[in-house]
This record gives sequence, C-alpha cells and structure tokens, in this order.
Amino acid sequence: MSKTIQAGLTYFAMVLGAGFLLGMIRIPFLVPRIGVRWAELAEMPIMAMVIYLAAGVILRRFPEIGSPSRSLIAGLLALALMVAAELALASVVQGMPLMEFIASRDVVSGSVYLVVLLVFAVMPWLRLSAR
Repeated sequence: MSKTIQAGLTYFAMVLGAGFLLGMIRIPFLVPRIGVRWAELAEMPIMAMVIYLAAGVILRRFPEIGSPSRSLIAGLLALALMVAAELALASVVQGMPLMEFIASRDVVSGSVYLVVLLVFAVMPWLRLSAR
C-alpha cells in the first residue's frame, strides 16, 4: 500500500507543479489580455496532456499500482490532495473563505475544471486499462 501512496503523492506533485508553472504564465500574461475565463480554458488542454503524461509516468515508475484498484486509489489520493491544496491556497494566499472562493469561480471554466479534476482522478486507471 505504501507504493500506492507514493504513486499518488508523485502524481499529485507532478500535476500541481505543472499547474503552478502554467499559472505563473496565465495570471500575469493571459488574464489581463483575454480574461479569466478564456485564460483558464486555454490552460485546460495543456493540463489534460500533463495529466495524461503524469499518469503514464507513475504507472511505469510504480509497477506495484498495476492493478485497477491500486491505480484508482493512487488517482483518488492525488485528487484529494489537489482539492486540499487548491482550497488551502485560496484561503491562505487569496484570503478568501471557502464559500466565497467557490462562488467566485467562473461558471464555464469552473465546470470544465471540475471535469478535468475527475479525469485527473481516473487517468491512472484509464491508462492502465488501455494497455
């Protein structure tokens, strides 16, 4: 089980790191030019590719998660960590209460983001099933 946890942590760290780097481009350069919605939507395909590639990396690096249940557990752990990190950043960095942060999300890009989060959770399982 510890390898499953390590895989989930690694998967989370890879995707969070890429998202952080993309945010450093999106916020100062794209948001002022095209707005929050379009900047977030422009980032989504890149994050989808990062998720796909990161899931492949953890499946190769941690062969112990080569079962459907373990790959899904790793993805769900990574999802829980991602949601916790997102909410912590909103409250600490932006100083927003949880409900205010959720209410401030754009309806369109926020909905797409939720779908991408679900894909993030199941991608290790999907990549494993595709083998």
